[in-house]
Amino acid sequence: MGKRKRERAEAKKAEEVNPLPPVVPPLVRDSEEPVKKKRKWTNKQRVLVFASRGMSFRNRHLMEDLRTLMPHSKSESKKENKDNLRVINEIADMKNCNKCIYFENRKKKDLYMWVANVKGGPSIKFHVLNAHTMKELKMTGNCLKASRPLLSFDTAFDSHPHWALMKELLVQTFSTPNQLPKSQPFHDHVFCFSILDNKIWFRNYEVLDTDGKLSEIGPRFVLNPIKVFDGSFGGETLWDNPQFVTPNTIRSLKKKQESFKYTDKVRQKEEFKKRKPKEPFRGDPTNDIFQTKAPEEAVNEEKQIFIRKKV
Repeated sequence: MGKRKRERAEAKKAEEVNPLPPVVPPLVRDSEEPVKKKRKWTNKQRVLVFASRGMSFRNRHLMEDLRTLMPHSKSESKKENKDNLRVINEIADMKNCNKCIYFENRKKKDLYMWVANVKGGPSIKFHVLNAHTMKELKMTGNCLKASRPLLSFDTAFDSHPHWALMKELLVQTFSTPNQLPKSQPFHDHVFCFSILDNKIWFRNYEVLDTDGKLSEIGPRFVLNPIKVFDGSFGGETLWDNPQFVTPNTIRSLKKKQESFKYTDKVRQKEEFKKRKPKEPFRGDPTNDIFQTKAPEEAVNEEKQIFIRKKV
């Protein structure tokens, strides 16, 4: 034991007198040399993607398409509609996720999508319109699974603060973290977010060549923003869409328009009866002056009249 302690002490003294030179990387490296991957990836963004019960087949396939396009996503079983939305924060914490995409279904017709930052908010509620899946569209484009996407945003996102907030949350949610173990280290497709008619239009394109040629892959859908909340799945309302009309009101207006068809027909019939004259049009009485009967016909008529009187 004593010899080992002496050897360690002498080695420490030698290092203090003659320290080792620092390791400096070479100034020139070969381009074919593979890039060394980091053992630990710093941006540990994980997104929980799941839905409520009562989803249609198209909405379920849309959710599965987003899961395949986002290698940093995690799945979860369906949530009961009667449960509070704040339960999602606990589910995401158990799954070690800091972002969440939740598909909320109502009346098996309407689909709403929540995009939220689980730790402290904010959260955005969208109404999903015109959803089409990959298998439904049958596009010519294709991309490798688990590859990292490029995010393209319209310049209109910088026009107002609520659009800028949505852009930042979409970037943090849909962008695949660098050096993610499940991802591929290259980009071969583009997520395009554009604004038209105060709605966000989502498209997914394949990068064909370096000259900028693109081919659509799918899926495609339109997001109509409803509200922006300060917290996660609730809290103070930061922005409210004044132009949003609920699907229930749209359906009720359509039913009222269809019910007016019968009332319009009844009203038209009543107006036609009012316009119709009580006595038919008799024409000019002078037209019958020269319309005399033949003598044989006149005799026969007199005989018939005489017979009727006797009877």
